Amino acid sequence: MRVVSLNAWGGRLIEDLVAWLDVVQPDILCLQEVVQTPDSPSAWLEYRDDGQSLPQRANVLRDVARALPDHKASFCPAARGNLWLGDREVPTLWGLATFVHPNLTLLGQAQGFVHGAFTPDGFGPHPRSRTGHVVRVWHPDQGTLTVGHMHGLRDPAGKMDTPVRSVQVRKFADMVQGVSQPGDPVVVCGDFNVLPASETFRVLARIAPYNLVTSRGFEGTRTSHYPKPEKWADYMLVNGPLKDAAFDVVRDPEVSDHCALLLDTV
Repeated sequence: MRVVSLNAWGGRLIEDLVAWLDVVQPDILCLQEVVQTPDSPSAWLEYRDDGQSLPQRANVLRDVARALPDHKASFCPAARGNLWLGDREVPTLWGLATFVHPNLTLLGQAQGFVHGAFTPDGFGPHPRSRTGHVVRVWHPDQGTLTVGHMHGLRDPAGKMDTPVRSVQVRKFADMVQGVSQPGDPVVVCGDFNVLPASETFRVLARIAPYNLVTSRGFEGTRTSHYPKPEKWADYMLVNGPLKDAAFDVVRDPEVSDHCALLLDTV
């Protein structure tokens, strides 16, 4: 089975992203920073925060679903806030999504908040609400697989360990353990927004002790679209059955300011 994790960057490179997905054809796609605005008056909107103004694709969920038309999409919104079209406010849902190939049988799943709760009246101040999603699937030739992902908290002060990040990862680990069964190969992934020495990985080690990004010698997970010097954000961890699986931090093509993480379980 092929598992891909990616922060979609609000769909800023959506054409490159959907073209790449058409080639790669993941069995399970874990996507963070997913925007859904079904009634948007425009295909593109604008995100405004802390003096920044960033273009956002109005319906990343629909765009990716069109690229993977047979996959089952699960959208896990964290908040509903406003994007902008000129002076017009456009209410928009924001969160993460999981796409599962129809050849996989869904045996169990969990969706929940690893920080905060759903905020329907604005994105709110940082650290904002965050969700996680876990699926357990079965393939007739390859057996079971449990995959969980989350989008870790953003803290304007940096990616250091904090009490709220400690609570976040424990909630996420409990969510994964609540879905997985003994003997399952397990994948945990996402944009964790922490550094490689973080407590996050000590907590997750009880379910997925092998950090494929750091142990395979990759030097960061950000693309040329990210100008800051600190290049760590995205991780994929696995347990024993997958510790030698084929894995890559995809640098070409660039489909976001984050690199996609790609794992082939066999």
